[in-house]
Amino acid sequence: MNTKKNVVINENTPLLILAGPMFLELLLNTMLNNVDTLMLSHYDEYAVGAVGNANTIMFMMNILFNVIATATSVVVAQYLGARLYDSMNMIYTLAVAVNLVIGIALSTLFCILNPFIMNFLNVSSQMRPYSMIYIYIVGGGGFISAVFNVMLQILRCNGYTRIGMWVTLAINLINIGGNYLFLYGPLSGLKMGVAGVAISTVAARLLAVTALVAFFYITKTGRLSLRYLSPFPGKLLVKMIRIGLPSAGENLTYNLYQTTLLSFVNAMGNDAVNARAYCNSLISFAMIFSNACAMATQIITGHLVGADKPDEAYRRVFKTLRTSMPITIALASFNALFCRYTLHFFTDNQNIILLGQMIMVVDIFVETGRCLNMTFVSSLKAAGAYVFPLVMGIICNWGLGLTTGYMVGVVLGAGVAGIFVGTATDEIIRGLIVMYYWYKKKWLGKSVVDNGKQL
Repeated sequence: MNTKKNVVINENTPLLILAGPMFLELLLNTMLNNVDTLMLSHYDEYAVGAVGNANTIMFMMNILFNVIATATSVVVAQYLGARLYDSMNMIYTLAVAVNLVIGIALSTLFCILNPFIMNFLNVSSQMRPYSMIYIYIVGGGGFISAVFNVMLQILRCNGYTRIGMWVTLAINLINIGGNYLFLYGPLSGLKMGVAGVAISTVAARLLAVTALVAFFYITKTGRLSLRYLSPFPGKLLVKMIRIGLPSAGENLTYNLYQTTLLSFVNAMGNDAVNARAYCNSLISFAMIFSNACAMATQIITGHLVGADKPDEAYRRVFKTLRTSMPITIALASFNALFCRYTLHFFTDNQNIILLGQMIMVVDIFVETGRCLNMTFVSSLKAAGAYVFPLVMGIICNWGLGLTTGYMVGVVLGAGVAGIFVGTATDEIIRGLIVMYYWYKKKWLGKSVVDNGKQL
């Protein structure tokens, strides 16, 4: 049984108490990715696009890890809201153990399929060696991220959002130090390049997992032990998979759709690939505030639904949108106005900068729709309505985003900016649909717990 004093999260919990640390965590994560891009751009420009291609695949692996991690966040938040503390250690142990097994299996599979992945993405001969070595090293250590994702969700749902911020800061420092050693420092003579960057990434993640597990025990959040799995909680695992599969499936179909769009961009040449990679680094800054607010609202919504307070949950989500939407649009507009200058941090290639300027104008519309999606989809999952976002993701990603992107970007010749027009169409229309679904309260009655009792 949990022996700590439990953090109470309810309708009166200030949004920024949870969102603030997660915003800084996401900001640090964004800086980490940008530092990799910036340091590699001065090492070898082909390495930038290559790692961008590889990270698309790594993101797909991370989505699969989130089958259990996402379910953990929903179940833990609702059970804590319903004050069912006796079940928590079993949930924690089950989530970590299952995700570790999944992580090892997927890490092995992605390494085996590495050459086939390169062919599917149409990766150029200049970028292919870099992409492959990055996937072998970072993908091979993917099981570390699997455990990291679960532990982070557990601590966030218990109110410990600051730990993610501090751990991410440590990851940044370790990763930057490792990159410098391999690219420009004492180990540069080894000529490891991208491989060295990959090694420093894996080392940083391993230390981060160690820190999270230590914090979990120091704060007496709970305990991990195989004895909590005897007898094995098969029904609970099935329940978590039923929650996690549609949630992860929504993210997976989105990533597959983006991967297909990336194959279109790869066929447009290396300048288009690098323009997309550099712009994604800048775009990530525009979305982190709304993402942090959405994650914080998901935690609060889960607690409120578990505590049988649906009206409070309903109002809280719209309150979040009134905060996150104007700030997200302002950040995206700032990117569009100043990208002609900020892109010079990455490259002096004028063609890439011109392509980037067109992308960033379209991204204003992308971020508007993405803010709607992140806010309402996160809350729907927290309330237990995890199937509808998957259905809408499949329909809008492939029916709107892919077809529009292909028609505008490839058929009409608008290039990489046209691909982003497809993404904007998908995000805006899908965002309006999921907002209407929340507004009509179609999510009522889908809670994992009911009046404090496990279903």
